Amino acid sequence: MGRLDGKVALISGAARGQGAAEARLFVAEGARVVMGDVLDAECVEEARRLGGDARGLHLDVTSEASWAAAVAAATTTFGRLDVLVNNAGVVRTGLLERTSLEDYMAVIQVNQVGVFLGMRAVVPALREAGGGSIVNISSNAGLEGIGGVIGYVASKWAIRGMTKAAALELGHDGIRVNSVHPGAVDTPMISSPDFDDVDKQSSVADLPIPRFGRPEEIARLVLFLASDESSYSTGAEFVADGGRTAGHGVPGMS
Repeated sequence: MGRLDGKVALISGAARGQGAAEARLFVAEGARVVMGDVLDAECVEEARRLGGDARGLHLDVTSEASWAAAVAAATTTFGRLDVLVNNAGVVRTGLLERTSLEDYMAVIQVNQVGVFLGMRAVVPALREAGGGSIVNISSNAGLEGIGGVIGYVASKWAIRGMTKAAALELGHDGIRVNSVHPGAVDTPMISSPDFDDVDKQSSVADLPIPRFGRPEEIARLVLFLASDESSYSTGAEFVADGGRTAGHGVPGMS
Protein backbone atom coordinates (compact mmCIF):
# COMPACT_ATOMS: atom_id res chain seq x y z
CA MET A 1 0.00 0.00 0.00
CA GLY A 2 1.10 3.53 -0.72
CA ARG A 3 1.30 6.09 2.06
CA LEU A 4 -1.15 8.38 0.23
CA ASP A 5 -3.53 5.77 -1.20
CA GLY A 6 -6.93 7.32 -1.94
CA LYS A 7 -5.80 10.89 -1.37
CA VAL A 8 -5.95 13.78 -3.83
CA ALA A 9 -3.37 16.56 -3.59
CA LEU A 10 -2.96 20.02 -5.10
CA ILE A 11 0.62 21.27 -5.38
CA SER A 12 1.53 24.79 -6.44
CA GLY A 13 4.82 25.59 -8.16
CA ALA A 14 4.91 22.00 -9.38
CA ALA A 15 6.55 22.40 -12.79
CA ARG A 16 10.08 21.82 -11.50
CA GLY A 17 12.28 21.71 -8.41
CA GLN A 18 10.73 20.79 -5.09
CA GLY A 19 7.16 20.91 -6.42
CA ALA A 20 7.88 18.43 -9.19
CA ALA A 21 9.72 16.16 -6.75
CA GLU A 22 6.73 16.26 -4.40
CA ALA A 23 4.34 15.40 -7.23
CA ARG A 24 6.45 12.44 -8.35
CA LEU A 25 6.70 11.06 -4.83
CA PHE A 26 3.02 11.59 -4.11
CA VAL A 27 1.98 9.67 -7.23
CA ALA A 28 4.43 6.88 -6.39
CA GLU A 29 2.79 6.65 -2.96
CA GLY A 30 -0.72 6.30 -4.36
CA ALA A 31 -2.03 9.87 -4.57
CA ARG A 32 -3.70 11.58 -7.47
CA VAL A 33 -2.20 15.00 -7.96
CA VAL A 34 -3.17 18.30 -9.54
CA MET A 35 0.02 20.17 -10.40
CA GLY A 36 -0.25 23.93 -10.79
CA ASP A 37 2.26 26.48 -12.05
CA VAL A 38 2.59 29.60 -14.19
CA LEU A 39 5.09 27.62 -16.30
CA ASP A 40 2.24 26.03 -18.18
CA ALA A 41 4.08 23.90 -20.74
CA GLU A 42 6.59 22.52 -18.23
CA CYS A 43 3.85 21.73 -15.73
CA VAL A 44 1.66 19.92 -18.23
CA GLU A 45 4.62 17.93 -19.54
CA GLU A 46 5.71 16.93 -16.03
CA ALA A 47 2.17 15.76 -15.29
CA ARG A 48 2.02 13.85 -18.57
CA ARG A 49 5.12 11.90 -17.58
CA LEU A 50 3.38 10.85 -14.37
CA GLY A 51 0.41 9.38 -16.21
CA GLY A 52 -3.31 9.43 -15.47
CA ASP A 53 -2.88 10.08 -11.75
CA ALA A 54 -1.58 13.60 -12.41
CA ARG A 55 -2.98 16.64 -14.15
CA GLY A 56 -1.06 19.82 -14.92
CA LEU A 57 -2.76 23.20 -15.16
CA HIS A 58 -2.14 26.93 -15.02
CA LEU A 59 -2.07 28.28 -11.47
CA ASP A 60 -1.21 31.87 -10.68
CA VAL A 61 -1.07 31.80 -6.88
CA THR A 62 -1.70 35.55 -6.66
CA SER A 63 -5.13 35.14 -8.31
CA GLU A 64 -8.29 34.17 -6.41
CA ALA A 65 -9.90 33.00 -9.66
CA SER A 66 -6.92 30.82 -10.52
CA TRP A 67 -7.04 29.12 -7.12
CA ALA A 68 -10.79 28.53 -7.46
CA ALA A 69 -10.23 26.91 -10.85
CA ALA A 70 -7.47 24.67 -9.50
CA VAL A 71 -9.61 23.44 -6.59
CA ALA A 72 -12.52 22.85 -8.97
CA ALA A 73 -10.23 20.87 -11.28
CA ALA A 74 -9.16 18.64 -8.40
CA THR A 75 -12.66 17.91 -7.18
CA THR A 76 -14.09 17.50 -10.68
CA THR A 77 -11.29 15.36 -12.06
CA PHE A 78 -10.53 13.22 -9.02
CA GLY A 79 -13.67 13.60 -6.91
CA ARG A 80 -12.20 15.17 -3.76
CA LEU A 81 -9.30 17.10 -2.28
CA ASP A 82 -7.30 16.01 0.77
CA VAL A 83 -3.96 17.79 0.61
CA LEU A 84 -2.63 21.21 -0.34
CA VAL A 85 1.08 21.89 -0.70
CA ASN A 86 1.75 25.61 -0.95
CA ASN A 87 5.10 25.24 -2.68
CA ALA A 88 5.28 28.14 -5.16
CA GLY A 89 7.83 30.78 -4.28
CA VAL A 90 10.10 33.47 -5.70
CA VAL A 91 13.07 35.48 -4.46
CA ARG A 92 14.52 38.89 -5.31
CA THR A 93 17.94 39.81 -3.97
CA GLY A 94 19.17 43.22 -2.86
CA LEU A 95 20.15 45.17 0.20
CA LEU A 96 17.36 46.96 2.08
CA GLU A 97 18.16 50.48 0.83
CA ARG A 98 18.37 49.26 -2.77
CA THR A 99 15.18 47.18 -2.74
CA SER A 100 12.33 48.82 -4.59
CA LEU A 101 8.77 48.59 -3.34
CA GLU A 102 7.92 46.87 -6.62
CA ASP A 103 10.45 44.09 -6.01
CA TYR A 104 9.45 43.74 -2.37
CA MET A 105 5.76 43.43 -3.20
CA ALA A 106 6.40 40.99 -6.07
CA VAL A 107 7.85 38.56 -3.51
CA ILE A 108 5.11 39.21 -0.94
CA GLN A 109 2.37 38.65 -3.52
CA VAL A 110 3.63 35.19 -4.50
CA ASN A 111 5.10 33.88 -1.27
CA GLN A 112 2.74 35.36 1.31
CA VAL A 113 -0.50 36.31 -0.40
CA GLY A 114 -0.31 33.15 -2.52
CA VAL A 115 -0.21 30.97 0.60
CA PHE A 116 -3.11 32.88 2.16
CA LEU A 117 -5.23 32.50 -0.99
CA GLY A 118 -4.35 28.83 -1.35
CA MET A 119 -5.27 27.94 2.21
CA ARG A 120 -8.51 29.89 2.00
CA ALA A 121 -9.46 28.32 -1.32
CA VAL A 122 -9.10 24.70 -0.22
CA VAL A 123 -10.87 24.82 3.15
CA PRO A 124 -14.39 23.96 1.87
CA ALA A 125 -13.10 21.01 -0.17
CA LEU A 126 -10.98 19.66 2.68
CA ARG A 127 -13.89 20.03 5.06
CA GLU A 128 -16.12 18.18 2.58
CA ALA A 129 -13.55 15.37 2.45
CA GLY A 130 -13.72 15.03 6.23
CA GLY A 131 -10.40 16.71 6.89
CA GLY A 132 -6.99 16.94 5.33
CA SER A 133 -3.53 18.40 5.45
CA ILE A 134 -2.11 21.75 4.37
CA VAL A 135 1.67 21.94 4.03
CA ASN A 136 3.13 25.41 3.64
CA ILE A 137 6.68 25.63 2.34
CA SER A 138 8.50 28.31 4.30
CA SER A 139 12.32 28.35 4.64
CA ASN A 140 15.12 28.57 7.14
CA ALA A 141 14.65 32.27 6.28
CA GLY A 142 11.38 31.97 8.19
CA LEU A 143 13.33 31.05 11.33
CA GLU A 144 16.25 33.47 11.17
CA GLY A 145 17.23 36.68 9.45
CA ILE A 146 19.20 36.58 6.20
CA GLY A 147 20.67 39.73 4.71
CA GLY A 148 20.11 40.70 1.11
CA VAL A 149 16.66 39.12 0.69
CA ILE A 150 14.40 41.20 2.94
CA GLY A 151 11.19 40.53 1.01
CA TYR A 152 11.87 36.80 0.99
CA VAL A 153 12.57 36.77 4.74
CA ALA A 154 9.42 38.77 5.46
CA SER A 155 7.27 36.43 3.40
CA LYS A 156 8.70 33.26 4.92
CA TRP A 157 8.22 34.52 8.49
CA ALA A 158 4.65 35.39 7.51
CA ILE A 159 4.07 31.84 6.28
CA ARG A 160 5.23 30.55 9.65
CA GLY A 161 2.71 32.73 11.47
CA MET A 162 -0.17 32.12 9.06
CA THR A 163 0.39 28.38 9.43
CA LYS A 164 -0.13 28.59 13.18
CA ALA A 165 -3.20 30.81 12.89
CA ALA A 166 -4.79 28.48 10.35
CA ALA A 167 -3.98 25.41 12.44
CA LEU A 168 -5.80 26.94 15.41
CA GLU A 169 -8.85 27.76 13.30
CA LEU A 170 -9.11 24.52 11.33
CA GLY A 171 -8.12 21.80 13.76
CA HIS A 172 -11.68 21.00 14.81
CA ASP A 173 -12.50 20.37 11.15
CA GLY A 174 -9.82 17.68 11.00
CA ILE A 175 -7.59 19.93 8.89
CA ARG A 176 -3.94 20.00 9.93
CA VAL A 177 -1.63 22.86 8.89
CA ASN A 178 2.15 22.66 9.17
CA SER A 179 5.14 24.52 7.75
CA VAL A 180 8.32 23.10 6.24
CA HIS A 181 11.57 25.05 6.49
CA PRO A 182 14.17 23.95 3.93
CA GLY A 183 17.65 25.38 3.85
CA ALA A 184 19.63 25.71 0.62
CA VAL A 185 18.18 23.19 -1.82
CA ASP A 186 19.54 22.50 -5.30
CA THR A 187 16.64 23.83 -7.38
CA PRO A 188 16.34 26.28 -10.29
CA MET A 189 15.73 29.09 -7.76
CA ILE A 190 19.35 29.14 -6.58
CA SER A 191 20.54 28.93 -10.20
CA SER A 192 18.75 32.14 -11.12
CA PRO A 193 20.71 35.27 -12.11
CA ASP A 194 19.88 36.75 -8.68
CA PHE A 195 22.57 34.51 -7.21
CA ASP A 196 25.27 34.90 -9.88
CA ASP A 197 27.46 36.85 -7.44
CA VAL A 198 27.04 34.39 -4.57
CA ASP A 199 29.68 31.77 -3.81
CA LYS A 200 27.18 28.96 -3.46
CA GLN A 201 29.57 26.26 -2.29
CA SER A 202 31.00 28.37 0.52
CA SER A 203 27.47 29.09 1.72
CA VAL A 204 27.04 25.43 2.71
CA ALA A 205 30.63 24.47 3.49
CA ASP A 206 30.33 25.11 7.23
CA LEU A 207 27.03 23.30 7.75
CA PRO A 208 26.91 20.14 9.89
CA ILE A 209 25.77 18.48 6.65
CA PRO A 210 28.03 20.46 4.28
CA ARG A 211 26.11 20.29 1.03
CA PHE A 212 22.97 21.49 -0.69
CA GLY A 213 19.76 19.65 0.02
CA ARG A 214 18.08 17.67 -2.74
CA PRO A 215 14.45 18.28 -3.77
CA GLU A 216 13.68 14.63 -3.04
CA GLU A 217 14.79 15.07 0.57
CA ILE A 218 12.31 17.90 1.11
CA ALA A 219 9.61 15.94 -0.73
CA ARG A 220 9.94 13.06 1.73
CA LEU A 221 9.29 15.42 4.64
CA VAL A 222 6.28 16.89 2.85
CA LEU A 223 5.01 13.37 2.18
CA PHE A 224 5.10 12.62 5.91
CA LEU A 225 3.03 15.73 6.65
CA ALA A 226 0.56 14.99 3.86
CA SER A 227 0.05 11.43 5.10
CA ASP A 228 -1.84 10.12 8.10
CA GLU A 229 1.50 9.29 9.71
CA SER A 230 1.60 12.89 11.00
CA SER A 231 -1.95 12.77 12.33
CA TYR A 232 -1.08 14.46 15.66
CA SER A 233 1.02 17.26 14.17
CA THR A 234 -0.45 20.67 13.45
CA GLY A 235 0.72 24.26 13.75
CA ALA A 236 4.28 22.99 13.82
CA GLU A 237 7.56 23.76 12.06
CA PHE A 238 9.54 20.99 10.36
CA VAL A 239 13.12 21.88 9.47
CA ALA A 240 15.34 20.31 6.80
CA ASP A 241 18.31 22.66 6.47
CA GLY A 242 21.44 20.57 6.95
CA GLY A 243 21.75 21.95 10.46
CA ARG A 244 21.97 25.63 9.48
CA THR A 245 19.64 26.83 12.23
CA ALA A 246 21.05 24.48 14.90
CA GLY A 247 23.53 27.12 16.04
CA HIS A 248 27.23 27.84 15.61
CA GLY A 249 30.28 25.63 16.02
CA VAL A 250 33.26 26.38 18.21
CA PRO A 251 35.96 28.25 16.22
CA GLY A 252 39.22 26.38 15.99
CA MET A 253 37.91 23.08 17.32
CA SER A 254 37.82 19.92 15.25
